[in-house]
Order: sequence, then structure tokens, then C-alpha cells
Amino acid sequence: MTMGRSGMGARAAVALSLAVLAIATGGRADSQRRMRSDAPADKPAHYAYLFAHMMKQDYGRLYYSISRDGLHWRVLNGGKRVHKEYRGHPDICTGHDGRFYLLGNYERRPEITIWASSDLVTWSKHIEFRPDIYKTPNFKPAMRYHGAPKMLYDKPSGRYVITWHSTCRKADPKKPEHFWSGMRTLYVTSRSLKEFTAPKRLFAFEMATIDVLLRPEGGRYYAIIKDERYPSFDWPTGKTLRISSAETALGPYGKPSAPVTPNFREAPMLIPRGDGRGWYLYYEQYPGVSYGLSTAASLAGPWHGVYWQKYRVPAAARHGCMIPITQTQHDAIVAAYGGGATK
Repeated sequence: MTMGRSGMGARAAVALSLAVLAIATGGRADSQRRMRSDAPADKPAHYAYLFAHMMKQDYGRLYYSISRDGLHWRVLNGGKRVHKEYRGHPDICTGHDGRFYLLGNYERRPEITIWASSDLVTWSKHIEFRPDIYKTPNFKPAMRYHGAPKMLYDKPSGRYVITWHSTCRKADPKKPEHFWSGMRTLYVTSRSLKEFTAPKRLFAFEMATIDVLLRPEGGRYYAIIKDERYPSFDWPTGKTLRISSAETALGPYGKPSAPVTPNFREAPMLIPRGDGRGWYLYYEQYPGVSYGLSTAASLAGPWHGVYWQKYRVPAAARHGCMIPITQTQHDAIVAAYGGGATK
């Protein structure tokens, strides 16, 4: 009996040792799996990225920069314009038909221009339309003004949503912020980009907003908003980017989040990370000082800054948009405008 108990004890000890070894090796395997999941993907989720923008010394005209990793950008076409006729704050949207649509405008003229392209190289004028902002419910514009229009094609509803900001307060040379504090975000929709609805306000909350960017993720829609109130002890979130969300592209949108940037940032641009692990959010420290960059696994956050030595944006680049592009599109753009992208 003593031998039996000793044998049983020995077997139990062996079994315990094997269990401990399995836990230890399993833990190492789990750790290795986590390390692999944290590491950049071997094959990028997107081949390259296009940055369509203006330049500090040539405001409102169209320039291209390009990047392979979404972090390091190079100006194309020898730093010259890529389109002679274009005016505005460039924003590019992929449409229902696979073509690209580029928004343009003169802020104080009545029309918003839409350009179309199949390859991002050759653009033709698609349509000019004139939203009648004076018929916007619950909004009394101080002047005709269409600031920084942007467009989303909402696949579930099959319609385009075009947003811009207009003001309900006249400019006052003695109070420059009076004009900007009256900014509200308006929108129209269209299924064909030929006929458009009457303008409406996008947000129910009474807060000055500009540069609104709409993007879907995970069954919700996120509005990246510039809080256009001037910062103060009473309004410390002024001139920051904040995020609101809704179940549909047209809302209703909830209360904006806490700031995701420091004060005095604007012109958000959003691209999916090259490793497929979330988003890059670029924003300008104005007036044309530099670009900041934050990243998050989802649009809901949390967001954190990217160290300034980890990315490089052309020094004179100003407001615009960034989009992922395929190798075919990348090669066509580089062939047309010269120069390669940096990694």
C-alpha cells in the first residue's frame, strides 16, 4: 500500500509538473500571439494614400501629395498646381458609380462645384448647384457663405450628404470672433448629384461648428467637429476637434465628446491606418503652422497623439482631404505628376 501511495504521489507530481509547463508555455504562446497582433501587418491594408490640398502661399488651389504608409508625405508635380481651374477646400468622395467626386467652392459665391474623375488624374466639371441657405429652417444666415464643403456617400441609404458651414452673424472688424461664433453646419442630400434637397441644420445643439467630417463605423456615424467658439474659462473646449455620433448619417447627433486635440486645431482629415488597426486623424495647427496627428483603434476613441518625428507632412500644405488609393491609382497619379512616395 505504501508503494501504491508513493506511485500515485509520483504520478500526481508528474501531472502537476506537466500542467504547470502547459500553463507556462500557453502563456508564452498567448504573449507571442499578442505581440504578433500588435506588430504591423506584413502586407499593408492599403497600398498608398493621396492628400489633395491647398498651399499656404496659394490658398484655394489644388495640389497633390502622396504617401505609401499614411505617415510620410511628398508633394507631387514639382510643387505646382495639378488643376488650373479648381477653387476651394478640396474634399474627395468615392461615389455610387465608382467614380471620384471632388467638391470645390468660392466661399462667398452662391454655387458649390462638383468635379468628377475615374482615375484621380483627369477631372471634369460634373455640376454646379446653388443651395438656398436663406430657406434653411431655424437658421437666419447673415450672408451667403459656404465654408469648406465636404461629402459622404452613404451606401445604406443610397444618398450623398454634403455639409458646409454658414454664419448667422455678420463680420465685425472690432470683434473678429463674432463672425465665427455664428457658424452652424448645414447640409443637403442627393441620390443623383443632379438634384438636391433644401438645406437643413445638421446639429440640434447650439454650438458654433465648422469643418465637419462624417464617417461610418460599426453601425454608427461619427461627426468630427471643430468647436468654433473661442476658448475661455467658461468655454475651454473652444477651437478644438470633438466627436459626436448617431445611428444615421443625418442624426440626431448626441452631445460632442471632450476634445480629442489641443486648442487652435482645425481642418480634420481621416484615413484608415495602413496596418488595419484603426485610424489616423490629421489636423492643422493654424494659421498654417504645422499638422498634428492622433490615432485610435475606433472612431469612438480613446485617441492619443503620434510623436512628431513619426510622420512628415509638407511644410506649406494646408486644408484638404486624404484618401486611401490602390496601386493602379497610385501609379497613374505618379506617372501624371512625377515623383514617388516616401515610406
